[in-house]
Amino acid sequence: NAVVGFAGVGGTLWALERGVTLALANKESLVAAGDLAVAAWKRGGGLLLPVDSEHSAIFQCLEGRAVDTIHSLVLTASGGPFRNRSLIDLESVSVGEALAHPTWSMGPKVTIDSATLANKGLELIEAHYLFDVPYGMIDVVVHPTSVVHGLVRFRDGAALAHVGYPEMRVPISYALTYPERRATPVPALDLTTPLSLEFDPPDPERFPLLPLAREAGERGGTYPCAFNAANEVAVAAFLDERIGFLEIAPLVEDALDRVGGGAVNDLPELVEADAAARRLAEGMLAAA
Repeated sequence: NAVVGFAGVGGTLWALERGVTLALANKESLVAAGDLAVAAWKRGGGLLLPVDSEHSAIFQCLEGRAVDTIHSLVLTASGGPFRNRSLIDLESVSVGEALAHPTWSMGPKVTIDSATLANKGLELIEAHYLFDVPYGMIDVVVHPTSVVHGLVRFRDGAALAHVGYPEMRVPISYALTYPERRATPVPALDLTTPLSLEFDPPDPERFPLLPLAREAGERGGTYPCAFNAANEVAVAAFLDERIGFLEIAPLVEDALDRVGGGAVNDLPELVEADAAARRLAEGMLAAA
């Protein structure tokens, strides 16, 4: 399932309920519908294979290892095109600048999410549901070269990292051919050439959507769904040049402050929660 956005949720739930082996690239399925998806996954008893490079990396590092041996999971983020830009500079960035990702070639929505680190926030929530670990055991670091795709720290002090060139054909091939590991056109990593293994903590002032996503995940209920919905509205408004880059996060935060946080019991309730958050965000845009 590689449908972009909330539109992919229904297909994911259908597949999981029926025990279908699912290669999942639609992270919103686990962000907006995490509780429903996990319940359907358990009932169906099928295999869920992550396609996102970070989650595929962690999946591979965890294979055959007990959950109680884990200290923490580490998701890496390139930092996007603005990782070294000041807040003042970010006030005037254009849509074209935001779409110029330094490492990955992606669609416009995902590229903007990478620039704001909302994408990494969505992936944090996704990792919580995929690997059944609490949010306090999931870390995010900025790793500009995107050579390390994911890392697992274990309680004995050791760590396993998945290392390779930033190339989506690798995790896609892994998911489609699992449990085999077939050859791809991607070259093996050349360890004789200089490799930057720089890691930095993300700046919450420049990337407020990352801690906001963590907060939404920890609050649970409809909050992750509302975060995703409001972010989709805000990103669309930025791409249409209705708001500036630095106005994306405040719109999402304001929507979360106003939305209810009840439990989600079925897909119709989830669809309504998504629609309500979108109406709220659109109304705030219209009133601005």
